[in-house]
Amino acid sequence: MPAISKRPTVPVAKPLDVQWIHGSVSSKHNTDPDLQVYWYDDDTVILRQNKAIDYEAPFLFLLFGERRAVLLDTGATASEQYFPLRAVVDGLLQEWLARHSGEDDYGLLVLHTHSHGDHVAGDPQFVDRANTVLVGADKETAWEYFGFTNDPEATQAIDLGGRAVTVFATPGHDAAAVTFYDPWTGILFTGDTLYRGRLYIVDWSAYSRSVDRLIEFCRTHPVTHVLGCHIEMTSKPGVDYPVMTTYQPDEPPLEMTAEHLLALRCALDDVGPVPALRAFADFILWPEDEE
Repeated sequence: MPAISKRPTVPVAKPLDVQWIHGSVSSKHNTDPDLQVYWYDDDTVILRQNKAIDYEAPFLFLLFGERRAVLLDTGATASEQYFPLRAVVDGLLQEWLARHSGEDDYGLLVLHTHSHGDHVAGDPQFVDRANTVLVGADKETAWEYFGFTNDPEATQAIDLGGRAVTVFATPGHDAAAVTFYDPWTGILFTGDTLYRGRLYIVDWSAYSRSVDRLIEFCRTHPVTHVLGCHIEMTSKPGVDYPVMTTYQPDEPPLEMTAEHLLALRCALDDVGPVPALRAFADFILWPEDEE
């Protein structure tokens, strides 16, 4: 079993010292990698898909434990030719194992923040991968795996070996939506529930309850960063890039804080119980029809 570094009892906020790839003026002349790789620390990787491949440019996350790693989401493109996610992940696993004298049976768990296509498209690349558990993103499959089917208020620990990632249900954007919390880094992975962009809300009341649950979680756990899966806003408060934009040179940071959850709660209160589209400084509340 590979050894992992000891962690402080309380996680320390570490700046994300990175310039994210954000598209090119001309996709034809794009020179960015298909997937940007950023090592947040020795055991945590943040990836971003190239906007020239898909305008959604989602962020994905790879967390390493002693016995296995977990990949959160698989991006917006199925083709390994155009989006070589598996090859990149395999290379990162090899790199990490080389540093930690890892064994050949080191596992990979593939989970999702929710079931939308831009977060699950790369799943087929992992279907036949050895030592891999791929959990479907649909609510029935994912919630059964997490133990939420009979108790949607449950909190589950995903054991990676010396590192246990917490997961709990946060529906509203999508019926299958969940949030992950990593006590090692203190990062709260909110998927599409909160990020700097258009917060598409299918179930307004469920979404409001989920935001309350996230706020309560942050009151009892040290949260260093809140990381969603997209950036869609400009650096000008309340102004987003148009849908399908492939070049975003004026992006704000990916990382948010627990204070943004409080701002989101205030925004929901300001709009009231009747769903309405409303722009705020760091996000836009964007109600959609029920699925």
